Amino acid sequence: MNTAGTRRSTPAGPKNLRGAELDGTDRLILRLLQDDARLPNNAIAAAAGIAASTCHARIRSLQERGVIRGFHADVDPAAVGRGLQALISIRLQAHARANLTRFEEYLAELPAVEGIFFVTGDRDFLIHVAVPDSDALRELVANNLSVRPEVAGTSTAVLFDYVRPGAARPAG
Repeated sequence: MNTAGTRRSTPAGPKNLRGAELDGTDRLILRLLQDDARLPNNAIAAAAGIAASTCHARIRSLQERGVIRGFHADVDPAAVGRGLQALISIRLQAHARANLTRFEEYLAELPAVEGIFFVTGDRDFLIHVAVPDSDALRELVANNLSVRPEVAGTSTAVLFDYVRPGAARPAG
């Protein structure tokens, strides 16, 4: 997400790898919303066997606790003229690692960037990009990444296909 600023999918600092405490009703609500985030509250409540007001309160609680990070439209990049997708791994210079947040913010401002991942291994970042064509991809790497003084190297993998797990994915 880069049109309204940087949005972290997890809070900064130590991560709770165990997750939030969720009961069966919370998990059902999450599964229903993952399948269709536009499902009306009364339909979710009916499916969960709870009152609409209780359902609304549970959804609000899930949002406040950071379990639900947001609701958004899943736009096909090809449908808006950005049909070439790639993953670019970026290795930073050793001296630049003190400014990871600043570099992450720079990446978030690039219009082609769909996602930013701070990773382990011999690379520091993996970014998912969507561009119109190979010329635009070359321009992005050559003129926006490789020229940065903090970047030691990049490696690009073009995506042939991108399959998002289906609606049958269980919550949790």
